[in-house]
Amino acid sequence: MRILVACEYSGTVRDAFRARGHDAMSCDLLPTDAPGPHYEGSVLDILDDGWDLMIGHPPCTDLAVSGAAWFKEKIADGRQAASLAFVRALMDAPIPRICIENPVSVISTHIRKADQVVQPWMFGHMEQKATCLWLKGLPPLRPTAMVYSEMMLLPKRERERLHYLRPSPTRWKERSKTFQGIADAMADQWDGTWSDPQMSLFAA
Repeated sequence: MRILVACEYSGTVRDAFRARGHDAMSCDLLPTDAPGPHYEGSVLDILDDGWDLMIGHPPCTDLAVSGAAWFKEKIADGRQAASLAFVRALMDAPIPRICIENPVSVISTHIRKADQVVQPWMFGHMEQKATCLWLKGLPPLRPTAMVYSEMMLLPKRERERLHYLRPSPTRWKERSKTFQGIADAMADQWDGTWSDPQMSLFAA
């Protein structure tokens, strides 16, 4: 398949699909951190380029409920509205299979509820970080390696490592990178071979 991974600089999801033989390209305003096909610019420029699948990671800065303390300011100056408009543009792209990924956010209240919430511990990582998925034409991800019990034996600071990261110039990058186990599950399960490729989980 031809796969567009929107708003990804790390190449993690792109490379998971490429490792399985797909023609995958990442796109971000930033250059890619890993060598590989990458469009440096706005994803809105290439949404009409005949993709079979898009996985989008729109910026969550103005949307995630973890930043609710700043919502009043972001609503007043239009930043939140602009971010929601960008999410809608991705959801409405002329692509038959779409996944939009974000933390728990106002997307669920202003656009629609997420179809699925996944955690790294469902895919072999002993960490907690709720990630919401809004799906079109795709089945929900199936857990691949449940390690919840083992994870809960760890200290809170370890299982919530990303929450406790010290401030640094690269902190935002590490917090936004897709866990490898989730990327691998996407590539393995969203390869176009499920039983009903016409299914749609998007609300009308």
